[in-house]
Amino acid sequence: MKIAVAGTGYVGLSLATLLSQNNEVVALDVIEEKVKMINNRISPIKDEKIEEFFKNKNLNLRATLDYKDAFLNAKFVIISTPTNYDDELDYFDTSSVEDIIEKVISLDIDTTMVVKSTIPVGFIEQMKRKYKIDNIMFSPEFLREGKALYDNLYPSRIIVGEKSERAIKFANLLKEACLKDDVVIKYMDSTEAEAVKLFANTYLALRVSYFNELDTYAELKGLNTKDIIEGVCLDPRIGDHYNNPSFGYGGYCLPKDTKQLLANYKNVPNNMIEAIVKSNDTRKDHITNMILKRNPKVVGIYRLTMKTDSDNFRASAIQGIIERLKKHHITILIYEPTLKESTFHDCIVINDLDKFKNQSDVIVSNRMDDSIKDISDKIYTRDIFTRD
Repeated sequence: MKIAVAGTGYVGLSLATLLSQNNEVVALDVIEEKVKMINNRISPIKDEKIEEFFKNKNLNLRATLDYKDAFLNAKFVIISTPTNYDDELDYFDTSSVEDIIEKVISLDIDTTMVVKSTIPVGFIEQMKRKYKIDNIMFSPEFLREGKALYDNLYPSRIIVGEKSERAIKFANLLKEACLKDDVVIKYMDSTEAEAVKLFANTYLALRVSYFNELDTYAELKGLNTKDIIEGVCLDPRIGDHYNNPSFGYGGYCLPKDTKQLLANYKNVPNNMIEAIVKSNDTRKDHITNMILKRNPKVVGIYRLTMKTDSDNFRASAIQGIIERLKKHHITILIYEPTLKESTFHDCIVINDLDKFKNQSDVIVSNRMDDSIKDISDKIYTRDIFTRD
């Protein structure tokens, strides 16, 4: 069958690659360069499995800038365009999703829209009322940055926000394309599925915040963070995962999803959800204070990316550190090989690593790397386990 995928970020491109093993997939994007790269089987994002599939698999996949070309005759239109939380207006910007919905409606085609973008709780029902449609449902994704296709090949679960024949058909498309035998599929209404996505990501943010606050305590009290975390995580109910301290949670999902969930809690009693959002700012304040204690004149920022082996630095935690340091009128140098520009947020970008090392009094790194271990006396990091 023909499937259209609107948006070729981590979610869209991994799904397009996954489903094009067994179906005709047409990916829609607004950036011509990305469309050309996909058609030339060059991944526009850093993802090892996508790169491997592009090189070795005979995929029935093409990309286009033309939404009519993408959507006409498609049995499913998967919407995976970017959404973001607007702090000032206190609402989730879903305009890109609505734009695709309006384009599909304008074509008057027999298709089912499946929203994979992160959306507020109640969004699908709102769209049904607003546009007087019924051919739309939500299916949350649970992907790690840089491992999106892997997580689609070995999904933790498949959730579809509808109890219907078309929901079963869509879930089976995902299941048939993956390599995991015992995938749990769960059907529920779209509103509950929307809540699952936000609550799952907020729990992950909670876990990040918890171990960060443990680390803050250990650092200020002169204790061994690693020993405490390992001792705590030997409890099987807690587990030895997602426990490596950082400068805070960031990236595509956790910052916006936690804020969106908190916005959904208006007039609903809560303490913890609000605390998770505030904790991330508190952590960045603490990290900044610890850097300032070293009295540096020049602070080097080693990589803006969120994770090891990633090329994404959207909403990365270290940018919050940069903002705070700039208020203290400290000179900031940035080493980020993926940046072509000579400046970033009014900071100098130096992509000569030796020059960067020599000119920095303190080098701040969210995640350690072998290339800076030779100047460990200059490094400030809270990466305890040398992994994400």
